[in-house]
Amino acid sequence: MGGKTVRIGGSSGFWGDTETAAIQLVRHGKIDYLVSDYLAEVTMSIMAAQKMRNPQAGYATDFATAVMAPLAREIADKKIKVVTNAGGVNPQACRDAVLKACEAAGVKLRVAVVQGDDLMPQVQRFRDAGIKEMDGDAPLPAKITSMNAYLGGFPIARALAEGADVVITGRCVDSAVTLGPLIHEFGWTMEDYDRLASGTLAGHILECGAQCNGGNFTDWQLVPDYDNMGFPIAEVSADGSFVLSKPDGTGGLITTATVAEQMLYEIGDPRAYMVPDVACDFTQARYEQVGKDKVRISGVTGRAPTDSYKVSTTWPDGFKFASIFMLSGIDAVAKGRHSAEMIIKKTRRMFREKNLGDYREVSIEVIGGEDTYGPHSRAADAREVVVKIAARHDQKEALGLLGREIAPMATGGVVGMSGSFGAGRVAPSPVIRMFSCLVPKTMVPVTVELEGRTIAVDPGAPPGGFHAGLLPQEAPPAPPLPMTGPDAATETVPLVALAYGRSGDKGDNANIGIFARKPAYEPILDAEVTEEAVAKWFAHRINGKVTRWRLPGIGGFNFLLREALGGGGMASIKADPLAKAFAQMLLDMPVRVPPAVAGELKAAQKAA
Repeated sequence: MGGKTVRIGGSSGFWGDTETAAIQLVRHGKIDYLVSDYLAEVTMSIMAAQKMRNPQAGYATDFATAVMAPLAREIADKKIKVVTNAGGVNPQACRDAVLKACEAAGVKLRVAVVQGDDLMPQVQRFRDAGIKEMDGDAPLPAKITSMNAYLGGFPIARALAEGADVVITGRCVDSAVTLGPLIHEFGWTMEDYDRLASGTLAGHILECGAQCNGGNFTDWQLVPDYDNMGFPIAEVSADGSFVLSKPDGTGGLITTATVAEQMLYEIGDPRAYMVPDVACDFTQARYEQVGKDKVRISGVTGRAPTDSYKVSTTWPDGFKFASIFMLSGIDAVAKGRHSAEMIIKKTRRMFREKNLGDYREVSIEVIGGEDTYGPHSRAADAREVVVKIAARHDQKEALGLLGREIAPMATGGVVGMSGSFGAGRVAPSPVIRMFSCLVPKTMVPVTVELEGRTIAVDPGAPPGGFHAGLLPQEAPPAPPLPMTGPDAATETVPLVALAYGRSGDKGDNANIGIFARKPAYEPILDAEVTEEAVAKWFAHRINGKVTRWRLPGIGGFNFLLREALGGGGMASIKADPLAKAFAQMLLDMPVRVPPAVAGELKAAQKAA
């Protein structure tokens, strides 16, 4: 890459990520910007509840205590700019905490706050406007605990242009904390769609911290030194292309595969990955190994964004409870399931006697018995399992009763129950559901607050907005592999022998991205790993349809599994409500291969 470049280090993928990341990047990363993402969708509802109890709460306290307090002096000395969404639902309180940390360190940094994402004051206005659920026609919930628009990168760029050293936002798209600095540094305009899309991908790669550096990698055994994991640095050029690396001497692994896996994380249609500033097309993204732990990414294109913001709304919907206990011995799987079923049967009888009503939902999962695999389980003879009982109910009292009736099974139930986990009885908790909708950008005033000044920011709503009809046509699946002749598919291998995979969640939907280990394997994936095949493999987990899209740039495919997570996030009582292991389950699926490929794989296995 020639010309000016900007080095951005990604130090946090969620609220609770390791405190070692920021220290590593500030001291050893030679970075221009330190960025961090703290906000999962459910985090906003947690922060909203905290703020209701304490007006000074509602933000990621770790940012002030574990990043700015110990590093403010070094950040100031090295002239590193800091951008974060740690503000949550209370960015002003986060700013005040950061200013106190700077004062204690004896440094003065200019701290800006991006405001406008909190839409709670406008709820009635949106009701009157008839705002509906984005994937249906349901109206706004009657009771709402939080309502936040996903803002983009231009307000952050404006704060930096006004001289901010630290920019704190509330809810913004995760990639915006990276895109904002790039807009500022390179002077990108609202019509620089390809550059904005490339910068968004850089942010998308960084947003989950070490997940692009070998974290959650399919070939985990190749990743060195998880105990000293390196955190990612994107060195970005003016055209948006970038090289991903990490500080020297740190653990982890950066290859075309580790980085491409992260591109597939939590996306839907890769032709139109929507953020407020641009509609990104990742289908032709190219990955090139340019050195040890260095990968260059290019080939991303963009289109005009929509004229709306996505809005994440949370609302309460009863209560949930979950507890686990261990059971050992002969027939452990069957005994564990029977124990849980008897607890539910008994408490249902007690509910009737107390006029408490029935459960709204019950989930019994035998962990170690591979219940999440459904009919694909291979653990029928397990002799040690953990049984998870989870349930939803309208009344907290009912779930409290359920919690009290688990321990008595140790003496009055099936043999082998050897203890429950956690201190004391587990308490029921509220169910917080997500409601996603679209709100016109013109209805969301965005401002930057810096040292007593309030600066309005242009939402940049394009005339007409995004048009789905402009997307490239999806090619049909490849024809099935032949069953006769010299190239007949006569053997099966697990998908992991042919592909890498990564999965994630968006509300109640799961996404699974896969891509070929070798170009020669892509036609096999095309023919074998179809929408129908994936829907059949996950039939025990999903209630909606499966959609597949191509990513020719990496020889891959992305799948969206609708209604797969039992409501998703905090609303779900299923194991793996965030779809973290869905790719692992799919990679175990048998696929047919021609004899030549089967022979090649066997030879490689013998040589290993």
